Amino acid sequence: MQRLLTLIHALGMMLVMFSITYILPIFTSYIYHDGTLIDFALAMVMTLAVGSLMWLLTRHNKGELSIRHGYFLVVMMWTAMPAFATMPLLLLINGLSFTDAYFETMSGMTTTGATVLTGLDALPPAINLWRHELSWLGGMGIIVLVVAILPLLGVGGRQLYKAEMPGPMKDTTLAPRIAETARNLWLVYLCITVVCIISLHLAGMSWLDAICHAFTTVGLGGFSTHDASVGYFNSSTIELVMTIFMLLAAMNFATHFRVWRKKNLKLYLLDTESLGTAIILVVSCFAIGTFLWWQNVYPSFWAALRYASFNLVSIAANCGFSSTDFSLWPIFAPLWMLFLSCIAASSGSTGSGIKMIRTLILIKQAGREFLKLLHPAAINPLKIGGRVVADNIVFSVLGFIFLYFMSVVVLTFALVISGLDFLSAFSGIVACINNVGPALGILGPASNYGVLSDFQTWVCTVAMLIGRLEIITVLIIFTPHFWRR
Repeated sequence: MQRLLTLIHALGMMLVMFSITYILPIFTSYIYHDGTLIDFALAMVMTLAVGSLMWLLTRHNKGELSIRHGYFLVVMMWTAMPAFATMPLLLLINGLSFTDAYFETMSGMTTTGATVLTGLDALPPAINLWRHELSWLGGMGIIVLVVAILPLLGVGGRQLYKAEMPGPMKDTTLAPRIAETARNLWLVYLCITVVCIISLHLAGMSWLDAICHAFTTVGLGGFSTHDASVGYFNSSTIELVMTIFMLLAAMNFATHFRVWRKKNLKLYLLDTESLGTAIILVVSCFAIGTFLWWQNVYPSFWAALRYASFNLVSIAANCGFSSTDFSLWPIFAPLWMLFLSCIAASSGSTGSGIKMIRTLILIKQAGREFLKLLHPAAINPLKIGGRVVADNIVFSVLGFIFLYFMSVVVLTFALVISGLDFLSAFSGIVACINNVGPALGILGPASNYGVLSDFQTWVCTVAMLIGRLEIITVLIIFTPHFWRR
């Protein structure tokens, strides 16, 4: 009971913090006079009231949380906050069901970018900004933000950080104290976002569009203020700016911090994972551009390269913007893009999927197995970037990969059983579990997830959640071992 009250106390404090995030759409509504100010203020008050009540009733139950309870709190937070975030949507969008509203906010917070809404161009500015702000907050992780600015939270900050942050090497820190590490990551995240906002405005976007699209570019969220996504602007300059920042967001933010602190760009070349991400994306852009030109999809190589580069980086980096309906391309190109969405993003980035570091570990481990068959007595430690990777990490990666693919299989079958065609079901689950957004079939970039039934929508919502929290964090709470003392 004591642990449960401590969990409620921590969740209440997080809801109090989350209520502060309504200030930005309230301020936007005041500037644009879009008639949503009272609704956002009401949502803010309700979230603040519930959080404060939970916090006050359990204020004498502060304490450190174990790893087990840290995982449970993370799952509680990532399921509760999207529910509170639905309030403005339910109040302001006529006919929107809770299922669709929860899908939309979960898509935002998990940086998936899949939407059930149409008529985005006509939405009140505050609503559009709210959707994009959720993506930006979810990009680095709300719990990391909590740990960054509330070091006195007293609920096991390191356990929360490790449970929420992506990647197999969670013990790598930038500072002795976990709160300082979280602050450093958020500082870099904020600075890159500000530069992106200014760059997009200079490239031709309005300030509102620039802020919204910078939030979802750096957060790799993929939401747009327009139904046509980035294709609305039809600007190669805007696409180039967004491509550069999506590449940056797909790399480890700890590497960005070290480069900034030491003023040494060579550190990017020393980061094997970031280098792998950059190489596979750049090579794929030229390869798919050449393929599309060869298939006469575009009249010139440079046009093919432009559309291939933006859309491929967007999907591969788990962002989800589109500048054209790439589902109409020869099937090899969009399938390759979906495949890259599984492996291209780095750990410690705002992307999802298997991650590049796990891919490198699997490749190295396969090489070790070949060598072991040929030379059984050979000693060949697995190294990434000159550092030895412990066997327990290798085993953890293998376990993660198994759970990843089994989750894709089970959730795909769930959609197929419900009546969805296989291409849409499979690509939709891959897109949701990798937090990409656009898929293929009826879920392609020219459509959206509003065509799904309520059951199918909830299946995709579960896929987004387990993908953002890297599967094990969610599935572990359903194991018998988790509940044993």
